[in-house]
Amino acid sequence: MQVAAGMPVSYQLSLGDQRVDVNALLGRKLRLSYSGVIRCCHCARISKKSFNQGYCYPCFQKLAQCDRCIMSPELCHFHQGTCREPEWAQQHCMRPHVVYLANSSGLKVGITRATQVPTRWIDQGAVNAIPLIATSSRYMSGLIEDALRQWLGDRTNWRKMLKHDIEDLDLEQEARALKEKASDLIAQLLEAHPNESFEWLQEPSQSFEYPHLKWPEKIKTYNLDKTPEVCDTLMAIKGQYLIFENACLNIRKYTSYEVSLHLED
Repeated sequence: MQVAAGMPVSYQLSLGDQRVDVNALLGRKLRLSYSGVIRCCHCARISKKSFNQGYCYPCFQKLAQCDRCIMSPELCHFHQGTCREPEWAQQHCMRPHVVYLANSSGLKVGITRATQVPTRWIDQGAVNAIPLIATSSRYMSGLIEDALRQWLGDRTNWRKMLKHDIEDLDLEQEARALKEKASDLIAQLLEAHPNESFEWLQEPSQSFEYPHLKWPEKIKTYNLDKTPEVCDTLMAIKGQYLIFENACLNIRKYTSYEVSLHLED
């Protein structure tokens, strides 16, 4: 789903060449039908299975965007000359990144390209977030994130996030406290990687509200591979999830699936 910051966040669902205003569907009964066809989001090859949220297996094996360093950027091997696609890496990884703090199910650290702020935070269902450090590359941001894991986690409890059961946190205060603890360690990283750079940021936190009629009390999920047709009333939208009356559907998980959408009332 395409997102835009607002009060609440605005969602559009891409279905082929069309985009659907999902906010306008709250309270409506929807029927989502999966045809059984998966078409790779990179090469358009028909695949029996989706890898890494939308790729066929050959693309999963050869593309830099599917390499392990995308999930663990501190493992970047571009400087070793072994990147799968150096030109792609120059465009996407050797660009300014941001290390941030977010509150999606509790305090966590994360990274994103500078151009993906605040989209990345919304995709994770954060209720508020704050940029912490600007870096010269994805690799440097990954090294910093890895160093900060001794104080913070980097995962979202997606069930807690979907319940909207989240403690109120002062992220600006949390950022100041973390800087005090971590400044020396981050400076050591820069000494070890003199070709990289970073800057501590002093920016205000951003808050987000998500469109909803009701948050779920229990979390169940729909699986289109097992149940190719879903018919349910849309109650909320958060992160990349459609939250129905009876269960939730992770839209990003089904990238490249051929799905049709119908209104039932």
